[in-house]
Amino acid sequence: DGCCAFVSIALGRNAREDAHKSVGNAVVLCVVSSLVLTAVYLIFSEPILALFGGTVNEETHVFAKEYFFYITLGIPFYMFGQAMNPVIRSDGSPKFAMIATVSGAAVATVIGQVLTAALSIWYLRHMKVITLEKGSFRLDGKLIPKFLVLGLTSFLAQISLVISMAAVQNMCMKYGAKDPIFGQPEYAQIPLAVLG
Repeated sequence: DGCCAFVSIALGRNAREDAHKSVGNAVVLCVVSSLVLTAVYLIFSEPILALFGGTVNEETHVFAKEYFFYITLGIPFYMFGQAMNPVIRSDGSPKFAMIATVSGAAVATVIGQVLTAALSIWYLRHMKVITLEKGSFRLDGKLIPKFLVLGLTSFLAQISLVISMAAVQNMCMKYGAKDPIFGQPEYAQIPLAVLG
């Protein structure tokens, strides 16, 4: 989002060099951070599953672990596709951006994320206003903070949703366990299923 806003600002003042470099830098930052996040998720899968209620009982844990694994493999594709979507919109192709984001659940979601990422790569090679060059992908320490700060509010909004979701799910598990029926292991997943 920050790159999208920065590109619009740069194009508005006819600073095409800053525009193409910010897109290239955003691509590099996105790929690197998505690979790091994927590794973190794979290493800390058990605590993360516990945080979001995936260990409420053995049956839920097995399904949650499998789903989590496949979704984690899709993180680089998801992040790349989502990061490039606003850039594609800012380049004047909102319809293409919308078409590129269609997807489903679990493995289907990952396939959708791969498709979104592939379409985004295709589009980056055929942008209307910005022409990417090899130098676009060289990280620029002066340019990066300018567009990262523009995306900070979007990041805070997204992360606050994740935190509130984790809190609600944990309360559901805690208070569901106090119920005479849902406190039994074979029914413990029902409050979370209803919430979901």
